[in-house]
Amino acid sequence: MTTLQQQLFDLQDLKYRDFHTKLLPGIDKGTIIGIRTPILRKFAKDFAAQEESAQFLHELPHHYYEENNLHMMLVANIKDFENCLKEIERFLPYIDNWATCDLPAPKCFAKNKEVLLKHIKEWIHSTHTYTIRYGMEMLMRFYLDEDFRPEYLKLVTDTTSDEYYVNMMIAWYLATALAKQWDATIPYIEKRILPAWVHRKTIQKAVESYRITDERKCYLKTFR
Repeated sequence: MTTLQQQLFDLQDLKYRDFHTKLLPGIDKGTIIGIRTPILRKFAKDFAAQEESAQFLHELPHHYYEENNLHMMLVANIKDFENCLKEIERFLPYIDNWATCDLPAPKCFAKNKEVLLKHIKEWIHSTHTYTIRYGMEMLMRFYLDEDFRPEYLKLVTDTTSDEYYVNMMIAWYLATALAKQWDATIPYIEKRILPAWVHRKTIQKAVESYRITDERKCYLKTFR
């Protein structure tokens, strides 16, 4: 066991591990230490100031789930966009679960949307489940407001996959798009363009959203 791994085990919460393991099907319980996110985030902030953190980013693959989360937290705090992007792209192939994939995006991405978009399109066309999911999530986080273009909807909906976590991301993206870009998005529901499961899940998530009016929720329910 490395010194870092021992430090992580010192933060272990066994009850939390048992609870969190149920949310990560397919991940070996033996690779989950069990550290609550706020505690790991505080550790990451302190660890980032140490010389060992730079070396850690090059020690791939990691063994423990929390090591992957720590890695993503460290990368997300890199302020230089080019360096951050390089580290994200190096790490994406090693992501093996939705929770690591869905950690907060790097803040520097928001200031470099034009360049980022090119990479997002490449990620969405990947064959790796969580690279696809990450690309769609970045598109959802940064391009559904003033930078939105209808073509981004097609970029997501043209993606066909048998992977649950890709299809769930498509539904999440579209439900968010219905909240923010209703007029451009609702035809995908009205015309039943989506695969049946994605169609139903999109409506479900949209109906659960607090950002969509009751009137629109009732309308969406007619397409179930």
